Amino acid sequence: MTVYDDPYEAIDGADAMVIVTEWPCIRELDLNRVKGLLKEPLMIDGRNCFPPERMHELGFRYESVGRPRASTAKGRVLNA
Repeated sequence: MTVYDDPYEAIDGADAMVIVTEWPCIRELDLNRVKGLLKEPLMIDGRNCFPPERMHELGFRYESVGRPRASTAKGRVLNA
């Protein structure tokens, strides 16, 4: 296991980001920067830190654990 002090350094080049804490440093991440660092814009959020609608607007594939699936006006599932 590798431990990082900087969350951006931890996700740089990663296939996905998995959130397991709701610490302020996670909730305050620059999501555009996060998207640019990940190989694919995939985030699995076990703490529901971000609104699914916003994540969809930013172009993330966003899995929000424990929330019901929401759909857009076009009928697409947001967190699928």
